[in-house]
Amino acid sequence: MNITPRKLNVYTIFKLPSAFLCGVRTKYIDDEQSIVTVKYKWINQNPFKSMFWAVQGMAAEFSTGALMIGKIQDSGQRISMLVTTNNATFTKKATGKITFTCKDGHLIDDAIKNTIATGEGQTIWMQSIGVNEEGIVVSTFNFEWSIKVKNKS
Repeated sequence: MNITPRKLNVYTIFKLPSAFLCGVRTKYIDDEQSIVTVKYKWINQNPFKSMFWAVQGMAAEFSTGALMIGKIQDSGQRISMLVTTNNATFTKKATGKITFTCKDGHLIDDAIKNTIATGEGQTIWMQSIGVNEEGIVVSTFNFEWSIKVKNKS
């Protein structure tokens, strides 16, 4: 995987500026997992003195999407990707630095192989868990990604 945290953070400046302004930053990525952080601050607050749920969602989604982007690049194919469904559970106020980790990189390989072999779309569920600085889970996000080989034109 030739994607690095630095490249992903530059990517957010130009392609996901709201995530960048809210403080979403990739800290680590390899073939199996991605770690993205976001720190509670004025720009991403809600009226309840914690991080707005959608900011947590941006960080969580990016931890899953970064893995997908890397695997698609590695395939050498033109493959589209899209979140088709998501859900989340919030278990504690998100304050301080929240770290979202997705460890589902291994799920992507079969889906990419299948969409390349059949030309049909594939879906996979990926999970990202957000923990605070004390290691307590504050939120869990699940994303259903749809991928499909793009038509050659």
